Amino acid sequence: MLPIGVHTKSEASNCSIRSVLSNVTGKWRMIIILALEDEPKRFGEIKRCIGDVTQRVLTENLRGLQRDGYLTRTVDPGPPVAVSYALTPQGRALLELLKPLVYWSHEQMDDVKTARMEYDRAHPG
Repeated sequence: MLPIGVHTKSEASNCSIRSVLSNVTGKWRMIIILALEDEPKRFGEIKRCIGDVTQRVLTENLRGLQRDGYLTRTVDPGPPVAVSYALTPQGRALLELLKPLVYWSHEQMDDVKTARMEYDRAHPG
């Protein structure tokens, strides 16, 4: 059995999978990791790549990923000052785990859409 069950709050806070998942499975964090696949990017480049994320939310998520060791933030004093973000080896390892999920989700999307339509027809309102 996979080690996911806990009995106390202390066990939950020390559970590695819960810790990792809570930090990387937010709406934006995996997308940010994927956006940094090819090369370091500046904040604006990441925002344009993702599209529909606010500046505040992107900033919070970049800080969280940096705190957990998935990316680095580098400041080039310029002029002009430039800040870029890049994946660390830990971030690259996570990226390699995410790639199959991206391909799988692309392959499954039509089936998911069909299942949603069938569910919505059976459960109106």
